[in-house]
Amino acid sequence: MDLLLVALPSLAFAALVTAHVRLLAGLAAHPPRLRALWALVCPPLAPFWAYRENLRGWAVTWGVSLVAYALALLLASSV
Repeated sequence: MDLLLVALPSLAFAALVTAHVRLLAGLAAHPPRLRALWALVCPPLAPFWAYRENLRGWAVTWGVSLVAYALALLLASSV
């Protein structure tokens, strides 16, 4: 159980960072490219703009991994 409480937040955060970097790359590939810089400064903008640019899979992955990370932290801190 201890291993799960350590591994789950780490894996969820790694998935969140991976999805965010992929969204930034996708946003940088489509004009206007300034959105990628704004999404780097304000992370919630990344899935919003990515969903509008038909990068829906990565935007959903970003959201799911954010929720998983928050729940994993909540679970780990309550034990």
